[in-house]
Amino acid sequence: MLIATEGFKEIGIATVVLGGVAFGAYCIAWPLAIPFVVVWIWVLAFFRDPPRRGSFGPGELCSPADGTITEIVELEDHPSIPGPSIRIGMFLSLFNVHINRSPCAGVVRSLSYHEGEFLDARHPESGQRNESNSVVIDPSSPMPGPVEVRQVAGLVARRIICHAKAGQKLTTGERFGLIKFGSRTELIIPRMEGTEVTVAIGDKVNAGLTLLARQPISPTDEKPAPTKVATASELA
Repeated sequence: MLIATEGFKEIGIATVVLGGVAFGAYCIAWPLAIPFVVVWIWVLAFFRDPPRRGSFGPGELCSPADGTITEIVELEDHPSIPGPSIRIGMFLSLFNVHINRSPCAGVVRSLSYHEGEFLDARHPESGQRNESNSVVIDPSSPMPGPVEVRQVAGLVARRIICHAKAGQKLTTGERFGLIKFGSRTELIIPRMEGTEVTVAIGDKVNAGLTLLARQPISPTDEKPAPTKVATASELA
């Protein structure tokens, strides 16, 4: 099992603290040490970094995080995307892989960090009120853009890590960051005629593997007129 280097500090602390407590408990009665060993295994598993090799065609966007779809919302305006857009929100539990990946190939246009609160990541206002980091990407042609990935801290998560830099080229599914201990990730894309959301509320998704949405590929630079998005439930 590959382990994210960003978690080495926490794993080291957990090893020393939990190892010491487990040893003391073992000296009293060996079954008492079991819960501490289980917690140590969980800390190790939290920072797992499995390899991902998804396959996506032109106009297809993959999930930027592992988790559960909790929100699919149409927006009339968004700061980084001119015109109508759609936001797909994912909740990452304490048992999900917490690596963030690029939803498409492209160049990082900008990054912006915002201080905020630490509401539970399932709270409907957590995306707007919590600490967050936004990565805006200009997708490679012919994908329409821009698209934005927002890393949002949760009740337990207190540290957002982002390795992406402005001007950096990313490939689809490329690893660019991590949120420690429970969080939320959002994907915001332009809402266009032909935009198709391929997931529904409650779906489980995997970063770099699950297809979240398809965008129309136009042979010209003309931007199609906004229209209502077809969600996975409506297409069923």
